[in-house]
Amino acid sequence: RVTPGQLTSYIQLFKNNHKALMNHCGLLQLGLATVQTLKHLQTTKWDNFLAFERLLLQSIGESAMSIVLNQLLPMIKPFNQRTKDDYSPEELLILLIYIYSVAGEFTVDKDLGEAEEKVKKALAQVFCEESKLSLLLQKITGCDSSINLTLHKSQIAVDELFTSLRDIAGARNLMKQFKSVYVPGSHTHQASYKPLLKQVVEEIFNPEKPDPVDIEHMSSGLTDLLKTGFSMFMKVSRPHPSDHPLLILFMVGGLTISEAKMIKDLVMSLKPGTQVIVLSTRLLKALNIPELLFATDRLHPDLGF
Repeated sequence: RVTPGQLTSYIQLFKNNHKALMNHCGLLQLGLATVQTLKHLQTTKWDNFLAFERLLLQSIGESAMSIVLNQLLPMIKPFNQRTKDDYSPEELLILLIYIYSVAGEFTVDKDLGEAEEKVKKALAQVFCEESKLSLLLQKITGCDSSINLTLHKSQIAVDELFTSLRDIAGARNLMKQFKSVYVPGSHTHQASYKPLLKQVVEEIFNPEKPDPVDIEHMSSGLTDLLKTGFSMFMKVSRPHPSDHPLLILFMVGGLTISEAKMIKDLVMSLKPGTQVIVLSTRLLKALNIPELLFATDRLHPDLGF
């Protein structure tokens, strides 16, 4: 693994070479930003967080949902017991979203009900014992101060969270091709997570151009309506998203930087030369996800203008 010291030593080589500085200033900026990130006090915690995500991913395929939730239970600690390396309530919500979204549709049984109740009880207690409520927790609980947050209010908020988590798990139920984002492991490979967006882009640029099952062409105009009518009596191939030199992807809800890079890399490898314009309602950070899912009025969303 590359260390901040190694990167710094390479960057120092450019110090007295003005021509090299001019030619590679963009790369140097990225290098310095990487050094700064690696030196950040939270880097170890981020690494541990990702490692725990990977552990949960392996458990999702091998164990029942109740066992996966029980793995999370020891991580739920009240404010006075947490160290700088422990997870905050907001980070715990991110992990819960990850578990339910990756697991997808699952069987609800007695063990799962008991495991959920344990996690609910622990979370409700943690919310109540926060010394100061974050903006996200204020929105979720409806209380602007920890003094006003009773255990009863906290329990109601947590019950609503888990109702939303169940909805998240079933969000892809109506899909056929993109029903799962979980790739089971084998004797040679560990289980992995394959984002829905990656599956969609791969399907769009599939060189064999099969008829997309979950990507729907919406007819518009008289010509398209006539084609749709004729297709009822004869075999008429539907337009394919990759038929055109320009593809516009619009992400409702938001897009992360890593997703934008993933799209760019996929298009370059699958169909170089294609122009893709990626638009979104907002640029997302990790903590935006629980806010959008648990603390947003979906009938009256804040569009930012």
